[in-house]
Amino acid sequence: MTTLTATDRARLALWTSVKWGGISSVAIAVIGAAWGFAVAGEFGALSAAVGSVVGFVFTGMTALSILVGLKLGRGTIVSGMFFGIVMGGLVLKMVLFILVAVALRDSEFVDTQISFIAVIASVVAALVCDVVAVARARVPVVDVLG
Repeated sequence: MTTLTATDRARLALWTSVKWGGISSVAIAVIGAAWGFAVAGEFGALSAAVGSVVGFVFTGMTALSILVGLKLGRGTIVSGMFFGIVMGGLVLKMVLFILVAVALRDSEFVDTQISFIAVIASVVAALVCDVVAVARARVPVVDVLG
């Protein structure tokens, strides 16, 4: 019988969170596209889909940076490599968010209000998925080594 370490359980929780976050973002994109089409036509539907994708990409980047940091930090969160990758990912995410917001702000095919609502809904859904995945992961505080 193989027992999972704390790092293995954390990785599993992150992958579960990304999986359910993706599913919820697709659901938000579909519901948002229907709502956006009813409110603003084709551009409204496209805006909701774009907002949902943007929300998922930015929340997924956090999980990806943590997974890469764990891999390169040899499974420990107290290594400089882990913190460097996670903090670098956060800075990259902020810069990309500003660039995407500026690029989409003046575009003719995006309704900014519908897109904003879809981004917020996608981020909130991803946060709920994160909380549920981590709460169910049962990650031990201390690893017991053989």
